[in-house]
Amino acid sequence: MSEPERIWWNPYVAGVALGLVALTSFVVTGRGLGASGAMKRTAAAAVRTASPTFADENPAISSMIVPGQSLLSDWIVFMAVGVVAGGAIGAVTRRRFRVETVRGPRIGVESRWVLAVVGGVLSGFAAQLAKGCTSGQAVTGGAQLALGSWIFMFSVFGGAYGLAWFVRKQWV
Repeated sequence: MSEPERIWWNPYVAGVALGLVALTSFVVTGRGLGASGAMKRTAAAAVRTASPTFADENPAISSMIVPGQSLLSDWIVFMAVGVVAGGAIGAVTRRRFRVETVRGPRIGVESRWVLAVVGGVLSGFAAQLAKGCTSGQAVTGGAQLALGSWIFMFSVFGGAYGLAWFVRKQWV
């Protein structure tokens, strides 16, 4: 028995939905979308739980601490939870929800996970170095027609196409 065909969301409908989410974010929070801030706050909360003294003495973490308030009570953490929930809803409504490791035929599951983790760490480092992530640049900056954001996104896509040539054998 063959696997049922996976149904994708229409990209135009998904694009309009993302635009409405970005607009809602501006209206409700006064800020655009972004993902790295939620990860930064989650990591800071974990460090503060493990070592409150270290967190209080570390300028990068202590700058996020508001007395009497959890690091996880910031709007961006709730937004990230909403992104995960929205992604799950989108996957379920298109019968695409499953636990799997997507990979090409020439790469093992372990290697795929190593590459994914290394890529994620590099992206996280770059987001902190740049003071923002690709979603913040692309969706928020692009929606505001910020020239730097458009240049950034064309550079990201160009770099991805350039790198794809070197790793293409892992996927075909």
